[in-house]
Amino acid sequence: QVRFVESGGGLVQPGGSLTLSCAAKGRVERINSMGWYRLTQENKRDLVAVQRGPAVTEYADIAKGRFTISLDDYADTLYLQMNNLKPEDTGTYVCNADLMVWEEEEVRRIVFWGQGTQVTVSS
Repeated sequence: QVRFVESGGGLVQPGGSLTLSCAAKGRVERINSMGWYRLTQENKRDLVAVQRGPAVTEYADIAKGRFTISLDDYADTLYLQMNNLKPEDTGTYVCNADLMVWEEEEVRRIVFWGQGTQVTVSS
């Protein structure tokens, strides 16, 4: 069974940097997409950045030029490098993964939503 580990949140001053990571631990056959979303006050999930397949990336306007998403295929780990952080970046960042995994000797598709990691940007 595949499990996921989110990490990297914390408190940082404006202008600082953080790196979020989301690792899939287990028998992953293929990563369809992995991405980071931020929870809104209405508890919805706004896209921050996503990588679809090996090379296609998509960023929200707030992330362009400051955040970089990358996928380590070997380690099945997604990273979000966040630079020049601003107070308005504060929030709970949630990992999403759409994977093909081995379960009971069959390949199945799973879609995972993490619990989230808190990012606070404040002086």
